[in-house]
Amino acid sequence: MARLHFLKSGLQTTIQDLGRQGVQDLGIPINGAMDKASAQLANQLVGNDTNSPVLEITLLGPKIQFEGQCQIAITGANLSAEINGNIIPQFRTININHGDMLSFRKPVTGCRAYLAINGRWDIQSWLGSYSASATNTVQTTPDSVIKKDQILEIISGKQQSVISIPQSERPSLSIEAPLKVYPGPEFEAFSAIEKQCFFGNRFTIGQDSNRMGYRLKEALKGYTQKEEVISSGVIPGTIQITNSGQPIVLMADAQTTGGYPRIANVSSPDLDRLAQFKPGDTVRFELISFK
Repeated sequence: MARLHFLKSGLQTTIQDLGRQGVQDLGIPINGAMDKASAQLANQLVGNDTNSPVLEITLLGPKIQFEGQCQIAITGANLSAEINGNIIPQFRTININHGDMLSFRKPVTGCRAYLAINGRWDIQSWLGSYSASATNTVQTTPDSVIKKDQILEIISGKQQSVISIPQSERPSLSIEAPLKVYPGPEFEAFSAIEKQCFFGNRFTIGQDSNRMGYRLKEALKGYTQKEEVISSGVIPGTIQITNSGQPIVLMADAQTTGGYPRIANVSSPDLDRLAQFKPGDTVRFELISFK
């Protein structure tokens, strides 16, 4: 068994897997890792099932004292991870010894890192997922929002051979490439000028962005408010346009219905990439062609 003692919790460290599937009709968000591709790769590197829980670490990481031996892997953002003061590689299986200390320095690229630990995590699940829920966390997922001095126990699995993922096979962290999107249900309700503004300009991610949604600062020029839309289904990746013309990109903890018109939906691979953007970064959109 391995025990993780969190001497520091970090800015926002939560336990995530691939989320809660099949309960959106009850109004329950999917939740789960923001960058699912990176989370799955971390589990792959330590021999876990790809839907096993991982730690999602945002910008400023925790400080963790290990008791016992285990294997870990860190993927996603480069947050300058160290073991006992020595920088460790990402996207590689790492053997951990009793007494080792994992810490993080400053972010280099990206926003969210994923830490997988080999074995079965001794934590509470809710509706088939270990992911931190967006609401009622104390009642539903009390273990999944990491706090200072928390102890996490993991029943170690079979030790794996040390493997690494080459740079060419790692998810892109580029913030320059446009986000590819599909037309949303209300796409045709937008004028040619509004569409031109949406696809022809860059938008800045606002400071009030979070796991529920990324609010973009700039409004569509000349936007005219649409007729009231009956509250309809939304999913992570849906881009809504508010009454003021500002886009909101819904993320992993998004609600399941919304009343703003839906101009587009971000493709799954680029939604993972968007999870690595942070406030102040800019985004632009590109319509996927079906021709």
